[in-house]
Amino acid sequence: MNLRSLITRSNDTIAVKMTIAFGSIWCVYAFTVFSLIPLLAPQVEETLLYVSNCIQLIALPALMVGSALLARDADARARADHAALVEILDDVREELATLKRLTPPALHSQHEESYAADQTALR
Repeated sequence: MNLRSLITRSNDTIAVKMTIAFGSIWCVYAFTVFSLIPLLAPQVEETLLYVSNCIQLIALPALMVGSALLARDADARARADHAALVEILDDVREELATLKRLTPPALHSQHEESYAADQTALR
């Protein structure tokens, strides 16, 4: 594995982990407590404002990258699921065609009439 792919993989891992961490309820609790500190110690409000700005400058790009990575992975899973479902549908169609070939033609018309009646009843 080359250095570039190792760095990319590490960056992706960090971005996804940060996105998951910032998206947790525990992060909400921590930031709520953080925002209440000036009520107890007003003298540190300027320092907390600086720290808050730093958190925002770091978190926003990390969240954007992490969200994009998670969306890319979800799209890949959706494409794989779609391909698998299309393959299953093709198999079902092949089996249905085989059943139609093996079934006497007289039963085909009975089945089609029954199917049409069922579809009308469902509407």
